[in-house]
Amino acid sequence: MAVVIASNLRKELAGSVLFDGVSLSVERRDRVALSGPNGAGKTTLLRILAGETEKHGGELAFAKGTRVALHDQRPPLEQDLTLREYVLAGARDLVALEEELTRLEHAMAEGDHAQATLNRYAEAQARLEHAGGYAWRDRASSVVRGLGFAEEDLDRPLRTFSGGELTRASLARALGGDPDLLLLDEPTNHLDVANLEWLERELASLDAAVILVAHDRWFLEAVTTATMELEAGRSTFFPGPWHAWRRERAARALHAQKEVERVQADIVRLERFVERFRYKKSKAKQAQAKLTHIGRLEQERAAAASEVSLLSRKTRGLGFEFLKPARSGRVVVEADGLEVAIGGRVLLHDATFAIERGEHVALVGPNGSGKTTLLEKLVRGDGIRIGHGVQIGYFSQQELELDTRGTVLQCVQSMTGLSRPDAQNLLGRFLFSGWDAHEKQVSVLSGGERRRLALAVTVAGGANFLVLDEPTNHLDLESREALEGALDAFPGTVLLVSHDRALLDAIAERTLAIEDGELRAYDGGWAELLRVREEREARAKPEPSAERPKPAPKRAVPKAKARRPSALERIEAEIAVREAEVAELEKKLADDWTDVDVLAAHKRSRDALTALLERWEQLFDQAQA
Repeated sequence: MAVVIASNLRKELAGSVLFDGVSLSVERRDRVALSGPNGAGKTTLLRILAGETEKHGGELAFAKGTRVALHDQRPPLEQDLTLREYVLAGARDLVALEEELTRLEHAMAEGDHAQATLNRYAEAQARLEHAGGYAWRDRASSVVRGLGFAEEDLDRPLRTFSGGELTRASLARALGGDPDLLLLDEPTNHLDVANLEWLERELASLDAAVILVAHDRWFLEAVTTATMELEAGRSTFFPGPWHAWRRERAARALHAQKEVERVQADIVRLERFVERFRYKKSKAKQAQAKLTHIGRLEQERAAAASEVSLLSRKTRGLGFEFLKPARSGRVVVEADGLEVAIGGRVLLHDATFAIERGEHVALVGPNGSGKTTLLEKLVRGDGIRIGHGVQIGYFSQQELELDTRGTVLQCVQSMTGLSRPDAQNLLGRFLFSGWDAHEKQVSVLSGGERRRLALAVTVAGGANFLVLDEPTNHLDLESREALEGALDAFPGTVLLVSHDRALLDAIAERTLAIEDGELRAYDGGWAELLRVREEREARAKPEPSAERPKPAPKRAVPKAKARRPSALERIEAEIAVREAEVAELEKKLADDWTDVDVLAAHKRSRDALTALLERWEQLFDQAQA
């Protein structure tokens, strides 16, 4: 049963249509990714579903009693509340349920056994049990800890937390209230990898419908079961894992491009006919008909070209392009017995490492482990030897390197030495397009704009050793992929700190991991690091103790062993079940063939049935051989 059904939603902003005709149906345990470029209306759609923003058309229906929780990037308003109070305030209805159950118990103890009272008590009890019973507060506290807060943080006022911590507090509040529909806008921001992995497990186990916006590809692949694409004011729903949607989108782009080429060829052919026969009386009518046909084809070509533009735009991203750097010495950076400390607290001791020319290395570790401090020591050459001819391009989390005295264009020119046309082209590739964007003062840029401008300056700097600290913050998914492609092709040396596990896995040839105050080296990227860690943990587990053998029964009566069904018989049973499922779905389609959910379910069942039949044929052939 659907938790929420949206039909033909329409939203206008300042008199312009943001989107129209947006429809979706989401069931419990569905995990739907909202995809689309910045400005497409993803956050607005989430706020409409949460009831925080009005819609200007369409219908919105929720299952009875649906509880909705929204997490977005707005900081909490209740700054005087403690973290504990703020998180528990997201579950006021659970408190109300407890109070109602107490009232109903008193009423029944005093003799109220009316059916309505008993029914309401059963409903309230079932709802509270779904949230974990009377232990739901403990579960909410475990959510807070899973998102990286310590026990002592629970009683701190919100005003004492940083912006990133407040974002995590908002996420804890949304998760801790046991919602039926969970709406998440960039939930991966300000989470380290350990928190991300915890969140992935939490969402997989949550008995709720989830609609989310995220730019973390590893996270999307781990969590989502469907994708709704929101672009150019329209929506497209695609059931299935995130990578399958990406393949389907690429296939659509290829098909649209072929359609443009086919229509163009038809237009050229018809134009030749018109040019040849338009002045001949015997062919004049045909030529006029061909002209009319050409007009229709030109409309088709424009529509197909628009589709190509929409689908291919996401693969262009920001157009990252690094200048070819000067050659450095073989050893780019080297440290021996390095110590990293903050305020007298040692974060990393006796660290020894070396990075050679051309290596692409990832530096990973939990938040607060000293990654940024290590990078800053490296850039300063503090206790770390920098090799001959090494030119460092440092992209920090703070963007302290930006020249804030003038406009965006002046900043780029002063920091890179580029000519005005080249600087304008560079800015265009980083989404600073047009005179207004170029002449905007650096001092008034938003956090996301500053990140993009700093990355543009780094790109154009010509360094042969890139030191990048969380470069993907505030970049959308396609821009991250563009950065990944550029870094992969970069001929110089790279040291990368990032929580984007897909980027780490694609770029790193070697990984330096801060673990328990030590720096350990691993070959390969993130996936290889996980494999080695899992093997190490498996070896560290104690062997199960040998159990004392149980005494044999005094007079065991032998029993005939039940024959287990063969693989062929099991496949035949599965085929029968799947055939019945397909038949039932086809009955539903006979009543309403436009139901997209039934169509998707029918396709999945037919595909599964086809796979089972192919497997049956293989097993049958083996049995006959």
